[in-house]
Amino acid sequence: MSVEVLYVFLQVILMRCEALDSKTTASKSRWFKAAKYLAQIIVMGAQVVGRAFARALRQEFAASRAAADARGRAGHQSAAASSLSGLSLQEAQQILNVSKLSPEEVQKNYEHLFKVNDKSVGGSFYLQSKVVRAKERLDEELRIQAQEDGEKGRTPQT
Repeated sequence: MSVEVLYVFLQVILMRCEALDSKTTASKSRWFKAAKYLAQIIVMGAQVVGRAFARALRQEFAASRAAADARGRAGHQSAAASSLSGLSLQEAQQILNVSKLSPEEVQKNYEHLFKVNDKSVGGSFYLQSKVVRAKERLDEELRIQAQEDGEKGRTPQT
């Protein structure tokens, strides 16, 4: 909207410059021509920026839709857990260095990383809190998987 208003405003200025151009002396004529060229440059720049912004917005919407579709395939509970914990499943797996979700591997890696990052042994409280959040996220995912497996087992098959 603002680009369109700017465009109309600059078009009016150009028309006024052209009208005054025919009525002025040579020195004023040069000034009006310079103003006319400047206005044209501004209009063209606004159009280019507007098109680039529109293209970037379309790309962002497409990426957002693709991410939403991917989350939908992963399950609504998993997406909710990711948004609550602030970590995606992949991030949590990377933090705890687990490739597949097994409670034993998660617990083993959690205990090791928690001890290594303990502040009393020179570790980082920030990293230790990331390890705790990653374990919470993976525990939630394990709970969701167990719940889904339980529901599949109880579902009557026809």
